[in-house]
Parts: sequence; C-alpha cells; structure tokens
Amino acid sequence: YSRFAFLSVLYQQFKFFLNLYFLVVACSQFVPSLKIGYLYTYWAPLGFVLAVTMVREAVDEVRRCRRDKEMNSQLYSKLTVRGTVIGVVIYTGKEMRSVLNTSQSKNKVGLLDLELNRLTKALFLAQVVLSVVMVALQGFLGPWFRNLFRFVVLFSYIIPISLRVNLDMGKSAYGWMIMRDENIPGTVVRTSTIPEELGRLVYLLTDKTGTLTQNEMVFKRLHLGTVSYGTDTMDEIQSHIIQSYAQPPAPKVRKSVSSRIHEAVKAIALCHNVTPVYESRVNGVSTEPESTEADQDFSDDNRTYQASSPDEVALVRWTESVGLTLVNRDLTSLQLKTPAGHILTYYILQIFPFTSESKRMGIIVREEATGDITFYMKGADVAMASIVQYNDWLEEECGNMAREGLRTLVVAKKSLTEEQYQDFESRYNQAKLSIHDRALKVAAVVESLEREMELLCLTGVEDQLQADVRPTLELLRNAGIKIWMLTGDKLETATCIAKSSHLVSRNQNIHVFRPVSNRGEAHLELNSFRRKHDCALVISGDSLEVCLRYYEHEFVELACQCPAVVCCRCSPTQKAQIVRLLQQHTDNRTCAIGDGGNDVSMIQAADCGIGIEGKEGKQASLAADFSITQFKHIGRLLMVHGRNSYKRSAALGQFVMHRGMIISTMQAVFSSIFYFASVPLYQGFLMVGYATIYTMFPVFSLVLDQDVKPEMALLYPELYKDLTKGRSLSFKTFLIWVLISVYQGGILMYGALVLFDQEFVHVVAISFTALILTELLMVALMVRTWHWLMVVAELISLGCYLASLAFLNEYFDLSFIMTRVFLWKVCVITLVSCLPLYIIKYLKRKFSPPSYSKLSS
Repeated sequence: YSRFAFLSVLYQQFKFFLNLYFLVVACSQFVPSLKIGYLYTYWAPLGFVLAVTMVREAVDEVRRCRRDKEMNSQLYSKLTVRGTVIGVVIYTGKEMRSVLNTSQSKNKVGLLDLELNRLTKALFLAQVVLSVVMVALQGFLGPWFRNLFRFVVLFSYIIPISLRVNLDMGKSAYGWMIMRDENIPGTVVRTSTIPEELGRLVYLLTDKTGTLTQNEMVFKRLHLGTVSYGTDTMDEIQSHIIQSYAQPPAPKVRKSVSSRIHEAVKAIALCHNVTPVYESRVNGVSTEPESTEADQDFSDDNRTYQASSPDEVALVRWTESVGLTLVNRDLTSLQLKTPAGHILTYYILQIFPFTSESKRMGIIVREEATGDITFYMKGADVAMASIVQYNDWLEEECGNMAREGLRTLVVAKKSLTEEQYQDFESRYNQAKLSIHDRALKVAAVVESLEREMELLCLTGVEDQLQADVRPTLELLRNAGIKIWMLTGDKLETATCIAKSSHLVSRNQNIHVFRPVSNRGEAHLELNSFRRKHDCALVISGDSLEVCLRYYEHEFVELACQCPAVVCCRCSPTQKAQIVRLLQQHTDNRTCAIGDGGNDVSMIQAADCGIGIEGKEGKQASLAADFSITQFKHIGRLLMVHGRNSYKRSAALGQFVMHRGMIISTMQAVFSSIFYFASVPLYQGFLMVGYATIYTMFPVFSLVLDQDVKPEMALLYPELYKDLTKGRSLSFKTFLIWVLISVYQGGILMYGALVLFDQEFVHVVAISFTALILTELLMVALMVRTWHWLMVVAELISLGCYLASLAFLNEYFDLSFIMTRVFLWKVCVITLVSCLPLYIIKYLKRKFSPPSYSKLSS
C-alpha cells in the first residue's frame, strides 16, 4: 500500500482503448485549428470517468488494507489471549510455505470488458471510415488532412466516454447487491471489477478438504490387524482401557487384544503436536489469563486442544473419549490422565515434526514411572509401509478405509534401550551440527531408527461433507459447468469423496489413470483413456506431471471432454498450473474455489477466485475475488448474481454505445446536407446534458433489470448454459444496435429538417427534444422487469429536461417550444423512430420467445 500504487492504477486505466482514445481527443482540442466546441465538453467527462474509476479502485484498496490490519490484530489477539507475550518468533522471507504457495497476483480483467474493448475499436474504425467518406465527398479540397481530423473529433461521440463510468458504477452496484443478499450471508466482494465473470464460467476447480468437506475430523475406525472397531463398538475399547490400567501388567508372553488396544491408544495419545489449553476463570467467567497456574481451571469442561492439523485434534479427542486424556504439555513433557484419575508423565526426548516430503511424524519419550524409552511414529501408508515389520493386512485395509472416504494414518512404535538411544542422540546431535548437507545427514540418522518398527494400528478419520454439497454440485453440473477436484489426498479417498459428494454421479464410469513414469507408459495410458467415453477421470499429481511433459495438448483435450476430473496428490503449484492450462487450451472462463493457504495460487491464477472462510484461516478468503462462508452459496452466486451482472452489463454497455451512435448518425446526416461542413450539430451544455442528467438515470437504472426471477434461475440451472455462449453481447447484437441507431438517427434528423420552419434553431429544438424522448422510450423498450426506481429515473430525467428548457434560450427559441406545432412535430418524429421497434419486439416475443420467457409463462 503506497502512493505509487496510484500511478499503477492510472496506467491500468489507459490500457483500455476507450480511455486512451478520449485522452488523445481531449488533448487535440488544445490545437486551435482542430478545436470543435468548448474544452470542458471533452476534459470534464474524461476527468469524471477517471475519478469514478480511481475512487472505486481506492475503495477496494482501503478495504483490503483494513482487512489485512484486522487479520493481523486477530492473530495478535490469539497470541496474547492465553498469557503474557515474552517474545515472538516470526518466519518471513521468500522461502516461507505461504509465500511459496502464492503466485504473483494479476490485475484481472473480465471477458465482458475485453469484448466491449474490441467493439470500441470497431466503432473507432467506423468513425475513421465515416470521416474519410466525408472528406472524400468534399473532394479532398484544401487542408483535407486537418478536415479529416476535425471530422474524427466531430464524430468522437460515436464512442461514448460514459461507457466506462456506467459499467464501473454498475459493477459497484452488483457488488453491493451481492453483499446485501440475505440468502448468502457473509459474502464479501473483494474485487469489484469482475462480477460479470460469475455468469460466464465453464470450469470450476475446487479443493476438497474444507471446501467440499467441513474440515471437522471425526474418529471413525481403529484397525489392529485381526480386529476392527467402529463408532458402534468404541465402548469396548473404553472397557479394555479401564481394565488395562486397573490390573497390574501381565508377563509378556503373547499380547492379548486388551494389551494391543492399550498400546495403540497410548501411542495415539502420545504421538502428536497437540497442546491442551485452559481458560482462566474468575467466578466462572473467562478472563485474560494474567493469573498463575493455581488460579486456572483444569477440569475437562474447560480444556480445548490446539494443533496445526484438525486430524491430530480428532485423534487426541478420541483418546480422551475412551479414557486416556492429554491434560498437560510443555516443551519437555506430556501428561496423560488414566480412567482412574492417575497422572502419567512422559518426558519428550526428541520430536520429528510432520513434513510434506516425509509424510510422517515421530516422537521419542521416556516414561517417568518405569524409565522405558519408546519411539512412536505415525504417518501416511505410502511412507510407513516400508518402515513397519512385514504384515499382510495394512495395504488392503488402507484401501478399504479410503473407499469409505476415511483419512488413514498408520501408527507404529519401537522400544529403545538406554544404550541405543544414547548412540542415536550423539549421532543426531552431530548431524545437526554439520555445516554441509545438514538436512540430508539429519534425515539419514532418523531413518536409521525407522526400521522394523512394530505396527500398532491403523486409524480412520472422517471429514464430513459441507451442508448441501450434493445438490449444489448437481446444480452446477446441470448448468453446464465442468467441475475438477484438485486435492492433496490419496487416490482412494479423493475418489470416494467424489462419489459421496455426487461430483461423479452413481451411474457414471470412472477411469483411474494408472501411474506412469515415462513417455512410453504415458502414451499407452492416454490411448487407453481415449477409448473411454463419458467417464470421469481420476489421476495422480505424478502421472499428471509426466503427461503434461510429453503430451500436454492431447491430455488437456481428452480431460476437457470428461464430465468431471479428480486430481489427487496435487501440489499447490500443480493446482495453479492446471488452471493456466485450461485457460490456454480452451479459452473458457475458469473459477477456482478453496479455503486454505495452499489454494491461494490456484485462486489467483483463475479468472474468478472464490475463497471460503474455514478452519484453515482466512488466507484464501483474503486472496480471493469473492469470499463466501459455505460452499452451497456458490450456486446462488453464479446462477442469480452471475446471470444478472452479465445480462445487465451487456444491456447497459450496448445501450450506452447506441446513445453515442444515434447522435453521431444525426451529426453525419446534418454535415452531409450542409455541404459536408465539420460543424457540430449540438454544442456546449446540450452535449454534456445529453450524456448526463437527460439520459443518465434511466440508462443506469438498467442495472436493476432482470430477465428471470432468482427462484426460476435456481430451479432451471440449464438457463446458465446460454450465458457461457456470450449471446447477450456479440458482434451480431452489436450490429443490430448499429442498425437501430442508424435508423433512429436518420429519422430524427431528416424528420426535423423536413418539418422545420425556415429557421435552423427550430431544427435543433425539434431534433434534440425528439432525441431525448426516443432515448427514454428505448430504455422502457429494453426493460424486462420493471422496478419502481426505473419509473422514478424516467420521470426525473424528463422533468430535468423540461425544467432546463427555460434556461436553454442560447440554443432554443422558447416562444416556438411553447407552441402546438413544436409539440406535434416532436411527437410524430418520436413515434416514427420508436413505434416500429415496439412492434418488432411484440412480434418476436409472440412468435419466437426466448427460453426464459417460456418458463415464466
């Protein structure tokens, strides 16, 4: 946030052809020979347009700055709420995980803005051609090049400067409407420049954990190899734990089920990074914990668990539910409470945190009562399979749990003698002091300990689906949106969630892309996949990388034909890469939605980024263009607000261009009749008033129009498919508006010339009044659903024009305006210019109604 950001925003504004064009035209008025009219008629509108745009950008920046400060304050509050801060260690720099997961954010420009930019270039070309024709009809006499430029300036209203300001104000209005929608509470529009993108999406790329699921883990399964326990048999585990701590330890001959359960639960209760936290209370009220430990309430009701992963909290909560409770933890020790209330203390000798590379974490503890040293480890099955002793059940049961949608962790242990641990500690400390290749040497020492470990159990934790995920995904699929799920989870878990969430319908085939490591294997598997039809694709990140290295175009072409795609074991960088691939190969609009820091790069790369405020913090929400609180809100955001934003902006943009083309047509007719003179038809305040108070309010009221009621848009999501085809704003619709403008401009000008009474001032009065009435009637013609503010806008504009007639004696003959002759001539011209269009609209709605009108009826 700096003052130099202002210059960057200003530069972005002149990247649009429209603004750059009017800057050149305004500057040309400083040249006396090119001057047409007053300077303020060129510079005032340009300044106003830029001011409105800059203010909107400034508001976005200020809001963003406030959100960041608020977020930082919340983080500070979390630090200070549980005690006095002595010092804070802050990781910063380019190698931070959050920075590595985040790509450079880009200035997003909507597809509608690009389409309008192309149309303004076409208008400029038409303007130049028209100017050349005028000069050619003059016979290229005299300083024809100067006359050519004067005609270009004279016809400059063919490209309306108010286009950008109307669109920008419309975008702000759409953002306000989205945030005020009571059906999607908590939704925040962070980028107000692209609301129309919500109505043009073809691909939705979604994270799994915390986005489709709640990121609230519930312990569901414990498997010991020979016996498995589920939610309905957890009471058996509890009775075994109570029994094992009530009886003295039996001699180690063959382990009973009770002792194996005891070992497994104890390992889960010890091997983690969870810290129990207690609120300070005074008379039952939570307070700032300035008090000593003696004042704190250590009861079970007052305890909460804190950890970096919700999986770990779920495991520790489960051990508490079966009788073994984590009651205290510091840097050097852990304390567990048995079912009988006894406290067991374990000293932490070493801890090996979880990393995305190792996919496991370990801890070495010494039991205070016995002095026994034990190395516990838990991790993903792919990492633990080679570490634990030989068994014949782990791989099969991991697959079974994954198919149920459970997240699995393998738990193992290894007992160490004092000599073994001392030997390890000396080698470990020596490796940590190494100057060269320290990380590799430390990893090698730890791996020397990770051999032939005793497999204790396999745990299964469920991440429950978000509310209404299934109907929302079905709604999006019916709307023609292709959904890709990008997740870091294993293949089986991702596939199961895809089925349970109805991302993949039950009767749909799934093609699991086999692991490939080289070009030949990728070629064979792609050929196999090519023979499948209408099936969902499931592929791992490693196989995806190989395919993209050798067969990028072929793979993307095949994947885009699938109704759904699931990419598992996907890194944050790969997520962003997939977004960019779809943008490059399909030219369709993409949307990315996620809730964590690892989704930020994907959200920033997409044409439209949506963040969910979830358990993993606000990083994705703050980096996104739109922030929602639940996944189900995306349905209304796209079907209702996306539709309205796109339809309204398309209508608004084309009508503003029509407003410029009609007056330019009148100018062309006027110049051609009066010997191709480069003299303006309307001067000074008439031109400024035409673009502002006389027509601005009714035209802008089009942002309130809607072709389909929200309930209808949600009931028939198939209507969304038409939006992605871009039919509301195309060269076809543009040419229709050109024809309308030429017809109406010609009628208004020729009609006024035919009916005027010898004096030129009457031509101006009749044609300009008819022009204003025509524009007001054309707005009424375009409206599909009337809003009371639209009626007010029409009446205000008409009232402003009638009231201003008293002050326009410089341009009009006031005595003539008060006559019946003036009135009937204006009415006739207006009727001829508008009535045919009303008749055409009626016939079209009767014999070829649009799909939405059929549904409404």
